[in-house]
Amino acid sequence: MNRFSVIKSKAFLFLSTIFLLHSCASHKDVVYFQGVGDYETNVGENNHSQTFKVDDVVSINVSTLDPQASMPFNLITGVSDTGLRGEQLDYIVDKSGNIDFPVVGQVKIAGLTAENTKQLLKEKLSNYLKDPIVNIRLKNFTVTILGEVKTPGTYPVIGEQITILEALGLANDLTIKGKRDNVLVIRDFDGTKVYHRINLTSKEALDSPVYYLTQNDVVYVEPNKSAITASALDNRATIWVSVASVLITSTVLVLTRN
Repeated sequence: MNRFSVIKSKAFLFLSTIFLLHSCASHKDVVYFQGVGDYETNVGENNHSQTFKVDDVVSINVSTLDPQASMPFNLITGVSDTGLRGEQLDYIVDKSGNIDFPVVGQVKIAGLTAENTKQLLKEKLSNYLKDPIVNIRLKNFTVTILGEVKTPGTYPVIGEQITILEALGLANDLTIKGKRDNVLVIRDFDGTKVYHRINLTSKEALDSPVYYLTQNDVVYVEPNKSAITASALDNRATIWVSVASVLITSTVLVLTRN
């Protein structure tokens, strides 16, 4: 190997070392729930209650022992040519927080839980039906995960609640370059955006007001310092290598002439 190749190899090794040093994350930056001891118990009640919001899409089905009696209270697309009943229609919570329920009329459900809404509808339906059974399901429960996660995207939620850990699990966890101590949750309350940050490296994260997510929440994971540095170095690496090569070549030529 000639002197030029040796000098160039050493220069490249030097630049690579600088890159690696700037892109490394420390242990405390990536470990979740630091400070949790063996057999430590955190006893707490799950007080989270999912409530309906404006623009929610809600499925409501009313049934009784007499199917004919409950039929007017279920919105159906119509009857097909074969005589089969069409699909049941959903309700959209309007800007005033109401749904237009058959026969009953306007019913305000924004701010109510599914259980509260069941009881309210049962009371209103008691004037028309005997012992009605009301089933309610939120149809547009999704969460959006963005930033330094392995598979960002919008994910549908099956069930009535989801934790931020379960949501991040849907996105296949944070990348090594994700900032775990300052995860941002953006929540919408009837057009008003509320921003809250949660530190996943602390065990107190389990008591955060955004530990349980609500429909249409957006979770954003910021890049940590190593990611920002690595991005900057990626953009400059080619320039650095080119400049280093020119300098090395010039040095070798001078040494050769001498």
